Amino acid sequence: MGLSRRQLLRFGGAGSAAVLVGAAAVSSARFRVPRWSDDPFSLGVASGDPTADGVVLWTRLAPDPFAPDGLGGMPMHPVTVEYEVAHDENFQQVVTRGTAVATRELAHSVHPEVTGLAPDRWYFYRFRAGSVLSPVGRTRTAPPPGRPTTRMRFAFASCQSWSSGYYTAYEHMSAEDLDLVVHLGDYIYERGWNRGREGMSVEPQFQAEAVDLAGYRLRYAQVKAEEPLRAAHAAFPWLVTMDDHEIDNNWAGDSPGLGFDIYRIPALFRRRKAAAFQAMYEHQPLRIAQLPSGPTMHLHRRYGFGDLAQITMLDTRQYRDKQACGDGNTVIDCADRLATDRTILGAQQRDWLIDGFTNSPARWQILGNQVSMGQSDQDAGPITAVGTDSWDGYVADRNAVLGAAADRGVPNLVVITGDRHQNHAADLRRDFADPESPVVASEFIGTSISSNGDGADMTDSGRNLLAANPDLKFFNAQRGYVRVELDHTLWRNDFRVVPYIRRPGAPIHTRASFVVQDRVPGVTAAWQPDAPVHQPEPGVAAAPTDNSPR
Repeated sequence: MGLSRRQLLRFGGAGSAAVLVGAAAVSSARFRVPRWSDDPFSLGVASGDPTADGVVLWTRLAPDPFAPDGLGGMPMHPVTVEYEVAHDENFQQVVTRGTAVATRELAHSVHPEVTGLAPDRWYFYRFRAGSVLSPVGRTRTAPPPGRPTTRMRFAFASCQSWSSGYYTAYEHMSAEDLDLVVHLGDYIYERGWNRGREGMSVEPQFQAEAVDLAGYRLRYAQVKAEEPLRAAHAAFPWLVTMDDHEIDNNWAGDSPGLGFDIYRIPALFRRRKAAAFQAMYEHQPLRIAQLPSGPTMHLHRRYGFGDLAQITMLDTRQYRDKQACGDGNTVIDCADRLATDRTILGAQQRDWLIDGFTNSPARWQILGNQVSMGQSDQDAGPITAVGTDSWDGYVADRNAVLGAAADRGVPNLVVITGDRHQNHAADLRRDFADPESPVVASEFIGTSISSNGDGADMTDSGRNLLAANPDLKFFNAQRGYVRVELDHTLWRNDFRVVPYIRRPGAPIHTRASFVVQDRVPGVTAAWQPDAPVHQPEPGVAAAPTDNSPR
């Protein structure tokens, strides 16, 4: 499935380790550059995981991104890729240059880690392969840890099923004034498509479920071929993680999800995970610290923004126990979900997370989280009916994390979440079994970019959730993303939605805004209209959904 860390280090002794994963190439390296018949930068450029003095850049050479073998139409041999970073988009004030070597082992992707940049400022970057220049990307470094910082703006998104509709939301996101984008998972969907978007057919190589390296590479190529997504990557640095569809719907730790039966054999599922992790690394702006080692990948990490914010990216898939009482569907009497030894984070990640509460100087502690942390009771009566794929299936870990935040005096804990294909604003209690338990944090769940089709402002499910969960303050099931602005006194959360995605060109508006005040846990409505701003057009059929069981 590729090169192990040990192999990379061994190559490093020979002077070419870093080039294999896209860091600076040795000056003596000489590699052939093909004569391009098509644009080798068809999948765009990206940057990510910024620090106060640097950032990781990304591109992948793929003149034929949909080639069925997943190799992007590239030759066998390595190719030298040059990069440069400048103060201006015309590259008259270049601050650093370097080369990286794109190899077949990593699908001719490169991940140069640029250092020595000034903190808290914007830069422009581009790549060159032979005589061809890439599109220009824009990125920025973070303010140094602890430095007084006035304001931060970022957006978060998730769940972009290609078949369900267009990525119109990213067109609008690219025009926002943001410092960062956070993607919380389901960047691709592994399933086979049996129908395309309206008026579009599905190519044969996308009709089968992705289970091997070629299949996963094609899924990433499919979404990255979308201009709105490429534009959003080029406009801002990103922090990325995964949820389940990057591998297999509802997978959990070493347990496969709901895909092909044959891949429930442990050895075959490990092979499938290894392929999925490698394809993710090949297509995202990730550092060498995230380079997979077979069926494992280190994705939980922290991002700091001066003295204002610390974003802790969680991994709620790789270390969790299998879902309690089934595969994550709704349960009523499920004692197993309350077991004290059940974990969604794993002991090591949980301890690392809790220790970070104490050690961070940031005013706002933000958890980048995949599945709903707050209780989502689906019965408005006396019984509690919850799904077990979310934190409701791992109550001990939820109580440990929220209890530690309370005990350690974390003043401003905010959880940002994806997965649900809905917008939620909710309070988080120390213990949801006790209605009098104090509110200790806030959770904002962002809707999908495209999954589940056009959606609706309100649904029967939404009305039921609002009635059954007093801590849930808002529900919406349209498509879009969430925009956040924070300073030292206030967090403002804008739910940005589009009225349709089954065809391109939708406008965007802010459906509702909520705030969290400094040292006042819980969400407060800042603005919310009394009625939906937009309803689906009469007589128009809904877009096909991604058929997710959630």
